[in-house]
Amino acid sequence: MEPRIDMFGNEIATRFSKRFANSAQVIHRSPLPKAVQELVSLRVSQINGCGFCVDMHTKDAAAAGETQIRINLVAAWREATVFTEDERAALALAEEGTRLADAHGGVSDETWSQVRKHYDDDQLVALVSLVALVNAANRLNVIVRNPAGSYEAGMFAAMLD
Repeated sequence: MEPRIDMFGNEIATRFSKRFANSAQVIHRSPLPKAVQELVSLRVSQINGCGFCVDMHTKDAAAAGETQIRINLVAAWREATVFTEDERAALALAEEGTRLADAHGGVSDETWSQVRKHYDDDQLVALVSLVALVNAANRLNVIVRNPAGSYEAGMFAAMLD
């Protein structure tokens, strides 16, 4: 599979990607736990069918020390016993925030209440921003059909400096 356009070789795409990466850096440096960041990024990408981002987030999560069992079970987190209550709340928010068209009310009050129990304001802002940012990245990659499989863990770290 070939991408429809080279988003890594186009000047406008490169300028946009640097700004996009700067937004990601704000979240990466936030007090939101790194494990939650990776789990949420992976789940949003799974929902959106973004192979490129699923590839990236599984490899980055593994490189950051996430266990293979947890990575494998993100898609079935409700039925899995390997996630904490705070991770479950974040994954519920990620799903409802991603499936806005499916849930006409957006994120439910119940889910919001759960994330408020586990995260402070800074963490919650980072979590909401992460869901929005990953959804945007998924859409870019799905639209241009960036293929999965060639990502190497940490490949975009230089863009974050």
